[in-house]
Amino acid sequence: MFSDIDLKKLRALQETEEHTIVDVRSPSEFYEATIPDSINIPIFSDAERAEVGTLYKQIGPKAAEERGLEIFSAKLPTFIQAFKQIDTPITVFCWRGGMRSKTAATVLDLMGIKANRLTGGYRTYREWVVDTLATLDFKPKLYVLNGYTGSGKTVILKQLEKAGYPVIDLEGMANHRGSIFGEIGLEGSNQKCFDAQLVEKLLAFQEENYVFIEGESKRIGKVTMPDHLFQKKEESTQVFVLLPLEERIKHILEDYQPWNYPDKIIEAYKLIKKRIHTPIAKEIEEDLKSENYAHAVEQLLTYYYDPQYKHSAISYPEDKIINITAHSTEEATNKIKHRLTSNDR
Repeated sequence: MFSDIDLKKLRALQETEEHTIVDVRSPSEFYEATIPDSINIPIFSDAERAEVGTLYKQIGPKAAEERGLEIFSAKLPTFIQAFKQIDTPITVFCWRGGMRSKTAATVLDLMGIKANRLTGGYRTYREWVVDTLATLDFKPKLYVLNGYTGSGKTVILKQLEKAGYPVIDLEGMANHRGSIFGEIGLEGSNQKCFDAQLVEKLLAFQEENYVFIEGESKRIGKVTMPDHLFQKKEESTQVFVLLPLEERIKHILEDYQPWNYPDKIIEAYKLIKKRIHTPIAKEIEEDLKSENYAHAVEQLLTYYYDPQYKHSAISYPEDKIINITAHSTEEATNKIKHRLTSNDR
């Protein structure tokens, strides 16, 4: 017989041994939000789930159960085979620890495959995430990477992370670059996915002396940073990275690759066009249409992004600012390592 375990026990198991968490919900449910590092072996496809749900509403539970059993029986061999590929202990879950996970765990048990079932399902995990984010007192101090647009802050964060430094990549979790053009070529995360990734990082770094994080607005694309983390970020040491303009232009072009999304770039530009002095705004639009991207980026930086950044930067007290002047992100990363962490490592 399978065992029911709660979320606390599941997390303890993950910390002590290799453990596979299996989401047996439909692919669209899994895609929308799931427990990090889980895999999807669905009992029903999206269409099958919709069919069973319709029967439940229009005819009743018995008709829905009979049709669900008929659908699942036909795919049992494939379902079991997928679980046989897993060589670690297993825990299955569905939306609220109900019929789907119970069915999965029961069938696995009958086939000699031991699996736990998470009580409360994904709903319990989501409630835990929300509560933890609201109440967690994040202890480490923050070093907040700031700088003009195109200063390679994300690149520097990745270089620091590769070198073993504790890093929280908010843009990576949001799958958004944090600007009006930020989602071009990407598909932004939703709040549930962002929150789950963030809470796991915060807990993983809770005993560190410090953590590197990027200077972001409270809202990053479709998601919002928790109030307490945003406030802590605003009150922390701001590391301003200063790179040459030509280097910043190069970073932006490499990151956004506007030639692959010309129409979306122009569409996004129109959202800020009215905030730029008319002759310059027209010139930028003409550059974008003619794919003269380097000059368009230079104009955007000079007349829109840099003035905005100067305005926001003056809000930080001088004793909370450290300037890092460099010619490349590699040089900036090395200077940050040397200057900021020599006493913390």
